[in-house]
Amino acid sequence: MKFKTTPYHFDLLKDSDRLAAFYQAIKDNDTNADLAFDLGCGSGVLSYFLSEYFKEITAVEVDRSTFNCAKENLSDFKNVNVVNSDVLEYDFDRKADLIVCEMMDTALIDEEEVPILNHAKKYLKEDGKIIPQGVINSAELVFMEREYLHWDENAKYEVISRPVIYSQFDFLDDINPEFDAEIEFKAAKSARINGIKITTFTKLNDNLIAGPTPMFNPPLMVPVKETNVKANDLIIVKLKYIMGNGIESIETDIL
Repeated sequence: MKFKTTPYHFDLLKDSDRLAAFYQAIKDNDTNADLAFDLGCGSGVLSYFLSEYFKEITAVEVDRSTFNCAKENLSDFKNVNVVNSDVLEYDFDRKADLIVCEMMDTALIDEEEVPILNHAKKYLKEDGKIIPQGVINSAELVFMEREYLHWDENAKYEVISRPVIYSQFDFLDDINPEFDAEIEFKAAKSARINGIKITTFTKLNDNLIAGPTPMFNPPLMVPVKETNVKANDLIIVKLKYIMGNGIESIETDIL
């Protein structure tokens, strides 16, 4: 099927690993269920996947131009209703068997996955499911060439510690978007550090975990105060951010 897209969503559609992970998670879900919500549906490709397995899909997209693409792409599917609305303002009149929400980004910082799901879970059946199911966040000490906040695409850096899993979230739980943690690293060698690398792994379901892909949660390089460390030193980094409030909310400190 040929999809009409915005330039951004065209790049998303080219990310075959991302699409394959979501397709498999949808396929693994119980078939022949009644109702699914696709929140932040973009060009509509996930609703297209859902249309084979659900009697009815409500696809919600706030951006008008993106909504128009989805509306056109899904016009032949009688079981898909595409709505131009902010999820937080949409009047859901029924509860769904499944919520699909791919408002994802590294550590859930820049996109609205957490506030959207905290709201939308009120409209999920008691035994309902969410795709993705949750995330696992890890961090490593690094010395990076670019001494500012950036994603790791084509960036040069040296890893100074083993990765540390610093948070895990299940989207069926209510999540406090104000994140605050102290992460303890052990330096693998004597070196300088000036950042941490955050990597997010997405749990699509109990059996499927997706790592970063070109258009899906690329690792984020976060500056910290430049410090000299010795092999086996323990370094504690305080990390704060507000999920859904953007990367500008990130704060770090070496304790």
